[in-house]
Amino acid sequence: MANVHFGTDGWRAIIGEEFTEENVVRVIDAAARVFKEISVHAGRSGNHPGTLYVGHDCRLNAHQYAALAAEVAAAQGFTVKLTDRYCPTPALCWTVAHDDEAVGGIILTSSHNAAEYLGIKLRMADGGASPKEFTDKVEEAMVAEPASERGAYEEVDLMTPYLEALRSMVDVEAIGKAGLRVVVDPLFGAGRHYLADMLRGMNVEVCEIHNAEDPTFEGLHPEPIPPWVDEGLAKVKELGYDALFITDGDADRIGAGDSEGNFVNPHRIITLIVEHLVVDRGQKGRVVSTITASAMLDRMCRMLGLDLVSTPVGFKWIYGEMEKGGVMIGGEESGGIGIPEHVKERDGLLMALLLCETMAQRGKPLGELVNDMFAKIGKMEFTRQGLTVSDEQMKRFREETVPHYETDEVAGKKVVGYDRRDGVKVLLEGDAWVMMRPSGTEPLVRIYAEAETVDEVNDLLRVAERIVTQGE
Repeated sequence: MANVHFGTDGWRAIIGEEFTEENVVRVIDAAARVFKEISVHAGRSGNHPGTLYVGHDCRLNAHQYAALAAEVAAAQGFTVKLTDRYCPTPALCWTVAHDDEAVGGIILTSSHNAAEYLGIKLRMADGGASPKEFTDKVEEAMVAEPASERGAYEEVDLMTPYLEALRSMVDVEAIGKAGLRVVVDPLFGAGRHYLADMLRGMNVEVCEIHNAEDPTFEGLHPEPIPPWVDEGLAKVKELGYDALFITDGDADRIGAGDSEGNFVNPHRIITLIVEHLVVDRGQKGRVVSTITASAMLDRMCRMLGLDLVSTPVGFKWIYGEMEKGGVMIGGEESGGIGIPEHVKERDGLLMALLLCETMAQRGKPLGELVNDMFAKIGKMEFTRQGLTVSDEQMKRFREETVPHYETDEVAGKKVVGYDRRDGVKVLLEGDAWVMMRPSGTEPLVRIYAEAETVDEVNDLLRVAERIVTQGE
C-alpha cells in the first residue's frame, strides 16, 4: 500500500510503481466519499449527491486511468461525466464552475513532471484548487484495500464550450486584423492543437512544435522554463515570429519567448498582462501573487494604483484570495496565472490569448512590449534552483535557518527585512531578494533570487546554497 500524500497541488507518482490501478481506486474512492459528505451536508441526497467531472492529460494510459476513476466515483452515487479526450486542467475547472449540479472535479495529470509520472488533482465546486483541509480528509479516508464497487459514467465533450469561452474573453477582431505570427510549444502536453487551432481560427499564422501524440515527451519535461523551452526559443528566432507561447503538461502554466529567442519568464508575463488589463481594458481590482513574485510586479501595481496581495507559494493560497472577491488577476512565479472572471484557476491558454490581444491592440511584437515595460518600471533578473539535501541538512535548515537566520548583508547587498511565511526570504536594497524554501514532499530546498543583473542573481544563489548546505 503506497503512502499517498497530497502535495502543493495533488498527488503524483511514477506510473507502474506507486501510480497503479489499486492506488488510483484508493484515492478516488476516498475523494468521492469526502465530496459526498460535503454534498450531503449542503442538503443534497446521499443517493444523488450531484455531478463529478473527470478529465485527463496526455500521459501514458491516462484515459484508461480516468475511466477507472469515473467508475469508482460513480459507485458513490454521483452522476459522473468523463472527458471524451485529453483536456487542460483549466478546461475541467471551467466546466465544473459553470455547472450548478457539479460538486467538484477530478483530473488525472502530473502537470509539469516528467513523462513517467501521473497524478491526481482535485477541484472544488467553483473550479478552484482543493484546500489542504479537503486533501487531509481524503488522506484520512483512504483505506488499505481498493474498493470493488463500480458505477456507470457518461463521456462528454468538455473542450468545445471551454474553447468558446476562451474566445469570448479576448478581442477576436483586433487579433484577426493584426497579422500576428506565433510559435506554439505545448511540450507534448494537454494544450497541444487546442491553442494553435484556436489562434489559426483568429487569423494568426501559427507554427506548432512538440504536438505529436507521444507519451514519452521525447525526454522533455513539460515545464515552460529553460532548458525545456530551448527548442521553441530557437524556432521563434529562426522564423522571426512575433512571439513564442509555451504551456506545461496540463496547460495551466505559461512561458513565452520573443522574436530574438529571449525567454520571457512568468514574472514579466503577469506584469505585462496587469498593465494591459488596466491601461488597455480599463479594469481594476486586487492583484494577488505568491511570496516569490518579482519586484517588477510590485512596481507596476504601485504605478497603476493597485493593491498587491502576497501569499505563500501555491496557487491554492491565491485561490483563497479569489474567494474573497475583488481580485482582477492572480499568479505565481512558476507560470500559473488566472483571472477569476473566467475561473478561479490558472489558465495558460487564456494568458497566451491575452498576450496576443496586447500585441494586436498595441501593434507591437512581444519583445517590444517587454522593453517598453522595462523602460517604465526597470528590469529585474530572476532564477530558481533546487538543492537536494541530506536529512541532517534539511533538519538544520527547518529548525535553525528558517526561524533564526539573520545577517547584515548578502553578497554585498544590505538587508532591509525578512519574510518567514514560507521558508525565509531576505529582502535586500534595490528591490533585490533571495529566498530559501523547503519542499513539502521531497528532500529538496528551493532557492530563488532576483536582482538587477544576472551576475548579482548568481552571487545571491551561491550564498543561498552555502546557507542551506553548510548552515553559514
